[in-house]
Amino acid sequence: MISVPTFSEVLLGTLRGAERVAILTGAGASKESGIPTFRDADDALWGRYDVRDLATPEAFGRNPKLVWDWYEARRRAAAGVAPNAGHAAIARLEEKILEVTVITQNVDGLHQRAGSTRVIELHGSLFRVRCSRCDRVFADWSGRGPHVPPRCACRGLLRPDVVWFGEMLSIEAIQSARRAAGRADALLVVGTSAVVQPAASVPLEAMRAGAYVLEINAEPTPLTGVVNESVIGRSGDVLPALWRAAWGE
Repeated sequence: MISVPTFSEVLLGTLRGAERVAILTGAGASKESGIPTFRDADDALWGRYDVRDLATPEAFGRNPKLVWDWYEARRRAAAGVAPNAGHAAIARLEEKILEVTVITQNVDGLHQRAGSTRVIELHGSLFRVRCSRCDRVFADWSGRGPHVPPRCACRGLLRPDVVWFGEMLSIEAIQSARRAAGRADALLVVGTSAVVQPAASVPLEAMRAGAYVLEINAEPTPLTGVVNESVIGRSGDVLPALWRAAWGE
């Protein structure tokens, strides 16, 4: 039997009166839909190769077909699962709150599929590609061609539009995330320890600006003792319970 989490009246009152809420999500939020994290070494997608052979610019330079095919497998896997109850509860916040910004470290598009309309993708998306030469981005990628990987009109190889290990995050994305956190009345940190920069700066930005910060994670993290409130549990259980506690629906 799943225990019902409890929330402080300060949190519930903040949410009810909030005009702006930001949510920072990590791999734990998507794992409940069946998408493994890269740390799940026993998973068939990650376990067969060293990460350096899959998710770095050097790996793509050495064996672009291997990297392309592996990301095609990840794309198919992400397309084959559904948003979970946590994604749905986050999207539903838009019914009550004027501005809800989702800041995600995930690349699977599940927030958008659940109905969230304002999503900042810190690490890119599996469902876009970009040219490794001219940087042109192709949205909603579904094309097929005679070459693997396909080529851009400039003849550069197309690659997944994701941030690989050793690459910098989009400055525009991280600035937008910090801006949303700095304007928020409340920030929810869901399924991530948020201790690796630059994502780690998002909760700190919110706290400095006076936002009420709630952490929801399956286990304690270094953030647990720092934020205003922390709930240990699955986001698919905790977030719907938070909605019911705040609005009784």
